[in-house]
Amino acid sequence: MIQSETTTTLAIIPAYNESGTIGRIVVDLRAQGFQVVVVDDCSVDDTGARAEQAGATVLQHPVNLGYGCALQTGYLYAWRHDFQQVVQLDGDGQHDPRSARELIQVLEQGRYDLVIGSRFLCAGSYRVPFLRRLGQKLFGAILNSLTGLGITDPTSGYQALSAEVIRFYCSRAFPDDFPDANILLLLHRKRFRITETPVCMYVSNSGSMHSGLFQSTYYVIKMLFSIFINLLIELPGESKK
Repeated sequence: MIQSETTTTLAIIPAYNESGTIGRIVVDLRAQGFQVVVVDDCSVDDTGARAEQAGATVLQHPVNLGYGCALQTGYLYAWRHDFQQVVQLDGDGQHDPRSARELIQVLEQGRYDLVIGSRFLCAGSYRVPFLRRLGQKLFGAILNSLTGLGITDPTSGYQALSAEVIRFYCSRAFPDDFPDANILLLLHRKRFRITETPVCMYVSNSGSMHSGLFQSTYYVIKMLFSIFINLLIELPGESKK
C-alpha cells in the first residue's frame, strides 16, 4: 500500500550545476523523513543524475530559467501533489540540511505560515562579505520599516512554508527572478504570519547568484524596483475600489 503524500513533508531544492553537493544533501534530507524534489535548472553537469541516484524526484528545466522559476516549479509540484508543508533550501551546501526539521517544527506549531531560517541568529554561521551584508541590511531596513516584521535575514532562501503560502507562491504574484524581500512584502500584504528561527549557514561551494559587481548592482536595482512595484500591484483575491 502506498503511503499518502499528504502525510509527508516535501523538501524543494532548486539546483544549477551542484553535482558536488546535491547527493549528500538529498541523502541527509531523506534520512530525516523528507520526500525530496530537485528542480534541475538545465545544469550542464550531472546534478540531476546524482540527485536521482540519491533518491530525489528530479524535475528538469529544458532551458535555464533562473532561481525564482526553479523554486516555483517546485511549488507547483507541491501544490499539485497536495503537500501541506514544504521546506526549501539551496543545493550548493550553504544551507545545513540538518536544520530542515527545526524549521518544520516551528511551522507545525500553527502560529506562522512562513518560517525563515536566519543565519544572523546563529553564532556558528559564516561571516557574510561586507557588500552583501550591506545589501541585506538595506533591504531588511526597507522591509521592516514598511511591515514592522523585524526580519534579520530577508534574503534567506532557507524557509518552511504552509500549504496556504505554497498556493500563493503558485500565482502570478510570485517574482520569477529574485524572490527575497519583495515576496516577504507581498506575504505581509496578504496577512500571512511570518517569523524567523536560527539556522547555521556556510560559505557556498559554487558562489552566490549575486556575485560579481555587475550582478550585485543589478540585483540591488532590480530588488528596489520590485519592492516599489509590490506596494502598488493588485494581489490575487483583491479587487480595485
